Amino acid sequence: MVGRLDYPMFVVTAADGDEASACLAGFVTQCSIHPPRYLVCVSKENHTFPVAAAARGLGLHLLGADQHDLAAHFGELTGDRTDKLAGVAWRPGLTGVPVLEDCSAWVEGRVLGRVDVGDHVAHVVEPVDGGDGPFPGHLLFSQVTDLDPGHPA
Repeated sequence: MVGRLDYPMFVVTAADGDEASACLAGFVTQCSIHPPRYLVCVSKENHTFPVAAAARGLGLHLLGADQHDLAAHFGELTGDRTDKLAGVAWRPGLTGVPVLEDCSAWVEGRVLGRVDVGDHVAHVVEPVDGGDGPFPGHLLFSQVTDLDPGHPA
């Protein structure tokens, strides 16, 4: 079944104090309608993980259909060696997380709770702000299978 699923791809951003980080993620989904909530899973192997684990909020950025290059930037580079937010247009959000200027749509939210779900930690996020970006459509997992991840999933 897993091989048949084709998730939209997101860039997840986090900030804790002076440290900010971001990663490519496919395990992001709405998990409640009323009240609105998102479930955001971050790999424990990812450089962004300890920042997200300590952050008050997370930014979720749906990538547009033609943003393969941005997916490669956030998916192939590792924050262990590279500041992935340098050279990328962003602004600080209400919770202090980086909000990317270039995406299809975005939501920023407060982290309400975290659950260890195996090789990822799931963060329950309550939206506080969001909007549309300038890129149409959405990029799917099947469109980024050529990427060489900076870390194993």
